[in-house]
Amino acid sequence: MTVTAHAAAPGWVVDVAGNGRPLVLLHGFTGSGASWAEHLAPLVERFRVIVPDLPGHGRSAHVAPARMSIERTADDLALILERLDAIPAAILGYSMGARIALRLAVAHPDVVDRLVLESPSAGIVDPVARAERHAADAALADQLDHDGIRDFVARWERQPVFSGHASLDSSVVERQRAIRLANDPHALAESLRAAGQGSMEPLHGHLPGVRVPTLVVGGALDRVGGDRAGLVATAISGARLELVAGAGHTPHLERPETFRRIVLAFLQEDLAA
Repeated sequence: MTVTAHAAAPGWVVDVAGNGRPLVLLHGFTGSGASWAEHLAPLVERFRVIVPDLPGHGRSAHVAPARMSIERTADDLALILERLDAIPAAILGYSMGARIALRLAVAHPDVVDRLVLESPSAGIVDPVARAERHAADAALADQLDHDGIRDFVARWERQPVFSGHASLDSSVVERQRAIRLANDPHALAESLRAAGQGSMEPLHGHLPGVRVPTLVVGGALDRVGGDRAGLVATAISGARLELVAGAGHTPHLERPETFRRIVLAFLQEDLAA
């Protein structure tokens, strides 16, 4: 079932499938809900899975730029979940999606009953570094507006953080590239301006207040991302950290079976109680 969430959050498009406890999947920057396709079938067998195209991405390209910030996205997501009678929900977010999941847990704690954060960041605390990142993201967004989606995606995929993708099956690489290329370049640029790490409110000081069971997943080969993931896991009381061997920034792509095993075990560990 596809839900066009105009009443709760204009411009959002959300897919819903399955029954049971609600589980929300939040993709990363340049992705869409289709990014979770490989994992969807086993999750739908166990949960009511809610998969949005996040603002500026996929079919949610026409969300107003003023609603694309991490903060506003979390607020709108809370409204959508309320409309879907899906509160509380388990939230699984990757990268940008993990930042949204963290914001949701901080700003709307009643909405979340379990968190899975893949390659998360809680933002940039130092104001100088944050301003530098904001400027860099704005320049990248300008390039995207000017050069179009194909040149941008080619540069994006060459980033060192995605070096592990060289070992992926070509069909996986091509599928992810197709998802990226399907995005509207101007909407994606607005998302980068509004929801980049340089634009979001840092959440480090709020993490000790997160009280729900939390799993943080990172890639053992992702040095920068692994450090960020470790900081998040340390700051949230009782959170556990899993670093997936042989994976970089995208364990759900690079080691999908291991990622799914870890996540399903965490999500289901209290069902027998």
